[in-house]
Amino acid sequence: MASISPVLCTTAPRLQGKVALITGGARGIGECTARLFVRHGAKVVIADILDNLGQSVCEDLGPELAFFIHCDVSNELDIKNAIDTTIANHGKLDIMVNNAAVADEAKTRIVDNDKSEFERVISVNLTGVFIGTKHAARVMIPRRSGSIIALGSVCSSVGGVASHAYTSSKHAVIGLTKNVAAELGQFGIRVNCLSPYFIATPLAMDFFKVSEDAASSVYSNLKGVALRLEDVAEAALFLASDESKYVSGHNLALDGGFSVINPAFGLFARDG
Repeated sequence: MASISPVLCTTAPRLQGKVALITGGARGIGECTARLFVRHGAKVVIADILDNLGQSVCEDLGPELAFFIHCDVSNELDIKNAIDTTIANHGKLDIMVNNAAVADEAKTRIVDNDKSEFERVISVNLTGVFIGTKHAARVMIPRRSGSIIALGSVCSSVGGVASHAYTSSKHAVIGLTKNVAAELGQFGIRVNCLSPYFIATPLAMDFFKVSEDAASSVYSNLKGVALRLEDVAEAALFLASDESKYVSGHNLALDGGFSVINPAFGLFARDG
């Protein structure tokens, strides 16, 4: 019988000695990712506009492992300050997770959508990712290493799930990811996108106007399993770790196959 590689059996922390900055890390996917990264040996910087929540998470994790910095990702000076503070405190940045995002009101008619609201969503969900990626690259290029992760969505691949602004911003994040990956590969820097399906968080349920009971019946192609915040955090851990050392320019879809099938027609069509 062939022996099993000891690498596959190791229980060592997967981010030991690494430094990560997570935007929108005060709650939701960002908070869950921050907690998992710390458990795997990383020191984490949480950048968010939710000061009380962010500081509370860092206090819980411990000041030696996590600290909070106020950051509006649509403001380049805020992002630059967050990156520079990370370098001042830790001397490096290994992982950048561009997670912060906002949603607009779910107006189904484009004629009812406001330009100002569209631009607000783009400024956070797309421009914020661009700025975060830019300044992460600024400090990663000299070290010729790093992992940059953008949070996309099922809305990055299909239409009709969310608003025009949100869907446009998430589609564009994949294009940005691919373009920056093409540039930064020469420096050993990996750039990837992580695109989850619906998760029954308070924010998502409010956006889609569904109750907790209704959330459990949201269509899923993959039966018998529900997507959780922890699943997204685990996928981010993979993209951040050396286990994905040859993965770049990739959109990792966590949607149970939703974006690759049409349940309304075809050989595998079904009612629910």
